[in-house]
Amino acid sequence: MKELLIVIKENGPRIDKALTTYLPEYTRSQIQQWLKEGVVFLKGQPLKANYKVKAQDEIVIQIPEPETLDLVPENLDLEIVYEDEDVAVINKPQGMVVHPSAGHSHGTLVNGLLYQLSNLSTINDVVRPGIVHRIDKDTSGLLMVAKNDVAHESLAAQLKAKTSLRKYVALVHGNITHEKGTIEAPIGRSKVNRKMQAIREDGKPALTHFTVLERFGDFTLVELQLETGRTHQIRVHMQYIGFPLAGDPTYGPKKTLKGNGQFLHAKLLGFTHPRTNEKMVFEAPLPEIFEKTLTNLRKKD
Repeated sequence: MKELLIVIKENGPRIDKALTTYLPEYTRSQIQQWLKEGVVFLKGQPLKANYKVKAQDEIVIQIPEPETLDLVPENLDLEIVYEDEDVAVINKPQGMVVHPSAGHSHGTLVNGLLYQLSNLSTINDVVRPGIVHRIDKDTSGLLMVAKNDVAHESLAAQLKAKTSLRKYVALVHGNITHEKGTIEAPIGRSKVNRKMQAIREDGKPALTHFTVLERFGDFTLVELQLETGRTHQIRVHMQYIGFPLAGDPTYGPKKTLKGNGQFLHAKLLGFTHPRTNEKMVFEAPLPEIFEKTLTNLRKKD
């Protein structure tokens, strides 16, 4: 365990903000995590996050030893679309889980990242290094990865402020007759099935925009833009308005198109670079099975 002593010079703001000034080598998220863990002390008592510092406060921080990351790096030949010292953009294949969980300890994106990237942020728990946002196992496409904590905070803040760009392409059941639409409906965990999400009045706000790209009679190809990032958001929202995703084993009809799960692809990803402030936009082509399915639908149409 490493112990730090900080003597506060003057009355000031909340403890997390104050310590960010005194400890510039640590991120605010890391300091907030220490406060949650109860390892920030004043006169032997753990401080709460809302404590406002006073002049001559002697703050003691007992930094715990970092947890051993019990994950095996695996050569999964991840497609790295872009990489520098701060961020990476990965084109995740369909069928790959983003991070380890019960029943998925190997073959995840994180296992592959540990093998192919030299550094990953540590803000999330030990099984999610570098992971800023997720997409479902059977959803393909682009993900941003943070290689250090400063980059992670910047990318996460952009997601929260809705300034990052995330566009998806999906094939849905039914013929959407209007060209564009917006779905605003709160999402929360289903009361019927805990593994599913549902539209709930007491859910978290969720906003999805869609534009029709192509129609195939019984199916419609749409582009979707997210303003929020709720679990299963696109799948739940499209089911809610009566156009469930083709191939979706959870929210779609039993009779659907054969594929590797839902036909949903994270096509476009944009963000401001944490260090250079450069606007960056990346695009990934549709997976082969998605393209073949569209080709077959065009032939039938």
